[in-house]
Amino acid sequence: MALDPQIKQQLIADFRTQEGDTGSPEVQVAILTKQIEELTGHLGIHKKDRNSRKGLLKMVAKRRRLLNFLVRKDEARYKTLIERLGLSK
Repeated sequence: MALDPQIKQQLIADFRTQEGDTGSPEVQVAILTKQIEELTGHLGIHKKDRNSRKGLLKMVAKRRRLLNFLVRKDEARYKTLIERLGLSK
């Protein structure tokens, strides 16, 4: 499921680390988190949608890899990010 462009632009503006930043780990994790939330809602309604469930698992794994990278790179940024997104480790 594609994310609404306005929502995506708002996430980029909220989580960027500098002007023009669209690819930092913080931005990527925020976008993936929003997509995961939307897909989780979809799967609550459509319980037998196996293809979407597979896509959800891939997104969760990618987010986990990005978070692991961020922990190795800068733990303070990681802690700030998971607090802002409401994630648990």
